Amino acid sequence: MSDDLEFSISERTLEKITALKDQMGFTGKEWDEWFNAVVDSYTNSTKNQSKIEKVFEKNHYKINYKNWVKYFSLNINDIWNESSARNLDPSSNSNYDPSQHSAIVIGAGPSIKKKKHLEMLAESNYQGNIVCTDRSLIPCLKAGITPDKFPNFNVVTIDPLELLKKFYDDEIVNEYGKKINGIFSTVISPVTVDMARKTGIKIHWLHSLFDYDEGEKSFNQISALIVRAKNHTNGLPAIQTGGNVGTAAWFVSWQILKCSTVGLIGINHGWDEDDSWDEILAHSNAPKDIDRTTSQFQTLYPKTYNPDFDCYCIQDPTYQYYSNALKEFISRSPEWVKTINATEGGCIFGKRIICKSFKDFLNNHNN
Repeated sequence: MSDDLEFSISERTLEKITALKDQMGFTGKEWDEWFNAVVDSYTNSTKNQSKIEKVFEKNHYKINYKNWVKYFSLNINDIWNESSARNLDPSSNSNYDPSQHSAIVIGAGPSIKKKKHLEMLAESNYQGNIVCTDRSLIPCLKAGITPDKFPNFNVVTIDPLELLKKFYDDEIVNEYGKKINGIFSTVISPVTVDMARKTGIKIHWLHSLFDYDEGEKSFNQISALIVRAKNHTNGLPAIQTGGNVGTAAWFVSWQILKCSTVGLIGINHGWDEDDSWDEILAHSNAPKDIDRTTSQFQTLYPKTYNPDFDCYCIQDPTYQYYSNALKEFISRSPEWVKTINATEGGCIFGKRIICKSFKDFLNNHNN
């Protein structure tokens, strides 16, 4: 068998990989040398990513576990007396057809402002579900994305931080709260859920999964049994979250709301290559004077090419964990679920992810 390999690619593809080869410092060098470097880099990055994920999961659990237990205990009476997120499941309706149901998950990534996606949605005739992350609630309402125009309006909170109450503390939330469905994890801060409740938002509870793999001794298992002790005898629905509300909102869209098409906007899980390093480093609490020329820094803050949107994005360790989790979840989701990334940037691309402009998504799903 010959050591030489021949294959054909388009001129446009050749231009892209030539530019990438030059960017990586292989101008004038053999293609074989560059390909080997790419393979080695991928192998090493995969090993490093596994290490990053293990550290993130361990720290996330260590930091939040006590608050999860505390907040669940403080919430339990409200959980027993308020609605289950299962009540939002439309599939019990005899006329239900999942192919006719879609959702738009609205995150708070930088593309929301850069691409003017909120304005586009507000001006559209979209008739599907709005699944808004808590951080995006006030900006959405102020942009004209209200339950008056979009009656299937939902907001999701899964993080236990008390500071999230500010996402519900605004006159415009008070104005529309009674027409909004709130979907809340049983372990969020009572301060946050109380603020949402005061606006008139109807509370719907679910479990967020974080230690269910521990079996009967897990807090997920114990808290589920406690919930079933009164009123919710069939328990609450439970979702994985990927550690962030955007991924949780994607799960809500098809697991709870039974939407067969889920569009994503503002789910970047990274920054554009022209974004400020001060902003990027602040997100991960890294010192601003960190040496960005080292190989260790390149591993922790890789620049990733998104071939679907023909752009580069930069990730910190947290966003690497988030995006890898979401992409894995999407790849393993039921075949009837179609995920469309309409963010027009960022790092969410790959297996079973359809990338298209938000304009095209709205054109296909208006009315």
